[in-house]
Amino acid sequence: DVYKRQGTMFGFIMEMEGVDFKGALDILARQAGVDLSIYKTSAGSTQSAKRKERVYEALELATKFYQIQFSQYRPAAEYILKKRGYTKQTALLFRIGYAPESGTALTGFLKKQGFTQDDIKAAGLGTQRREFSDMFRGRIMFPLADQQGRVIGFTARIMHDDPNAPKYINTPQTIVYDKSRHVFGLHLAKEAIRKSGYAVVVEGNLDVIASHQAGVRQVVATAGTAMTDMHLKTLGRFTPDIRLAFDQDGAGINATERAIPLASKTGVTLKIIDIPGGKDPDELIAKDPAAWEKALESGQYAPDWLIGQYQKRLDLSSAVGKRQFSDVLLKVIRNLTDRVEQDHYLTKMAELIDVSVEALRDKLRSAPTADRPVTLKRPAAQPALDRYQAEKLKAQNHLLALAFLSTDIRSFLEPLTADMLSDDQGRTLLAFLQTHPDYKATDARPAPPKEVSDFVKMLLLLYEELYQGLEIMELRHEAARLQARLVEYFVKTKKSELAAQMGDADTAQTEVLLRQVKELDTLLHNAKKGAN
Repeated sequence: DVYKRQGTMFGFIMEMEGVDFKGALDILARQAGVDLSIYKTSAGSTQSAKRKERVYEALELATKFYQIQFSQYRPAAEYILKKRGYTKQTALLFRIGYAPESGTALTGFLKKQGFTQDDIKAAGLGTQRREFSDMFRGRIMFPLADQQGRVIGFTARIMHDDPNAPKYINTPQTIVYDKSRHVFGLHLAKEAIRKSGYAVVVEGNLDVIASHQAGVRQVVATAGTAMTDMHLKTLGRFTPDIRLAFDQDGAGINATERAIPLASKTGVTLKIIDIPGGKDPDELIAKDPAAWEKALESGQYAPDWLIGQYQKRLDLSSAVGKRQFSDVLLKVIRNLTDRVEQDHYLTKMAELIDVSVEALRDKLRSAPTADRPVTLKRPAAQPALDRYQAEKLKAQNHLLALAFLSTDIRSFLEPLTADMLSDDQGRTLLAFLQTHPDYKATDARPAPPKEVSDFVKMLLLLYEELYQGLEIMELRHEAARLQARLVEYFVKTKKSELAAQMGDADTAQTEVLLRQVKELDTLLHNAKKGAN
């Protein structure tokens, strides 16, 4: 702040690039050709800086390699220029490329340029399968860049949709890429954000590209709908007015619920854009770019938008509807940092469902555990599970996260029974998924039972943290392993129970118990066989 007030070149860079003083110093040093690492006192930090620079070099070279491959592989060019409708200028602006099918095309090229296997792996460009090979193969490559335009990773998309393969694969977390911080397209959008006074956040990178091509450039994207406080802080350096243009489905509503308290904490104003006709942004842009631009101007303040969505979905004249309405919205209001704003929405809710404001305040103060925001970490106040229980619960939740997000994994739930799981929430969701094997997480109906809605949100976060971007074969292998672990835990418990019963059993009862033990052994053998 001192540098900004003094009107120095540091202040200018901090203002224009949306960075702190250290970031401004780094930018100016690079432009002047000065290596700041030589002034660092720690040998470890100097080594880390050099390793980062090596990763940046590998990623930049990989981007150029993919661009050359794109220009030479006709199906890739046709997909981008004809099917997606992007111009050559747009493809060049976003540095779109293509990763060859060959398993070692990029890694072989980088090794010839002097990069080691460790360099390539550190950049997220190679992986160890049977042998060390390219991370991305046979996909359109979209470089991910930081605020200064340096490539930090990639999003890779298949050209022909395949139900057995993930549509997108992202670079894993590296020393330069963190999806909880990265905002796609910000290096190209920051000037337009400053001029317009607001930033628009969409779900997909392709939505960003389509919008930029249509001349609306204050548009960026995060990794799906997973907004974090770091995303909002980054955008907040350029504007306090953030507008979300997510799909108007269950996932979009859940994302808004999660984002509202984050926005309140970071001090930005969050608005929601209703896309005409419920279309995706790229659909609307392709059909009517002017309608897209007009839609962006009419954002509604997020809490008001959320109230409107639940007004449409619930019967507010019934006791059940009033309870559900207050359950959902009080979770959001509880996390607003401004008391005046809290009071405003309590009064508004009381009018809508025809109850007293004091009744809502009592419910707000009671803060039942089920209404508190769900996090991946277990609250310290809860009793600690023993190691066996914790491992069993971990295997259960990881498998349910995979099965909930991927119908291809759903078959691994078939041999499971309710008594194999650790808690009622897991059992309820298992029953739902077994009853609705074709259910997709984006479907509005059927929907999982409301009592597991927070549990489902936790599973969504778990999936994004651990599994997003993995190949389907890797997901299937992981699901088979988790299924085997759950069966193993179940068999171990049941065998202990049967052994205790055998002490007081007669001959006939013992034979029955031994048959049950044999059935358990067969169950475990089949599960382990599937995992190998």
